[in-house]
Amino acid sequence: VQLQAFGGGLVQAGGSLRLSCAASGRTFSSYTMGWFRQAPGKEREFVAGIRWTSSIDYSDSVKGRFTISRDNAKNTVYLQMNSLKPEDTAVYYCAATYRDVDWAGPYDYWGQGTLVTVSS
Repeated sequence: VQLQAFGGGLVQAGGSLRLSCAASGRTFSSYTMGWFRQAPGKEREFVAGIRWTSSIDYSDSVKGRFTISRDNAKNTVYLQMNSLKPEDTAVYYCAATYRDVDWAGPYDYWGQGTLVTVSS
């Protein structure tokens, strides 16, 4: 499975961005997909995840502001980010796993990351 994340950019606080992650492979619909982020000087952290059952989870820091969704016909998972804050600034990564793991992982496949910068 190859993952390609895109959609990052520079946005002002309070603004919105939508990240996309396109996956290769014919079994996308059976994967758990996750979004993670890593801010400068910090460890990578779980942001949101969606299972093949459509079960969803979010970190407390983004709950109510971010929405994860998937389009199995397009092999794509999305992260809609609203009400962005400067502390959301990070490189965002998408990840996939075919295993039954906790939301935070471990995941088997990772995309290259896309930078989101939120200015105050």
